Amino acid sequence: MAKESVTHLGDEQLVERLAEEKDRLFKLRFQLATGQLENSTRISQTKKDIARINTELRAREIAAAEAAVGSEAS
Repeated sequence: MAKESVTHLGDEQLVERLAEEKDRLFKLRFQLATGQLENSTRISQTKKDIARINTELRAREIAAAEAAVGSEAS
């Protein structure tokens, strides 16, 4: 993902990117286990990318829930 901002992506794009990053992490772990991985820092970077995406998805989920509660109170 190379330090791209995930805030500008839509919800569907975030979910798609999350699936891609999880698949990449699986492949990197497999390469590590078989001794084919040359740069192990890619694993930690991919984990951080997954965390960034999950954080953004959760923030949007909370914002939507607060908006729903706010509209009910009005």
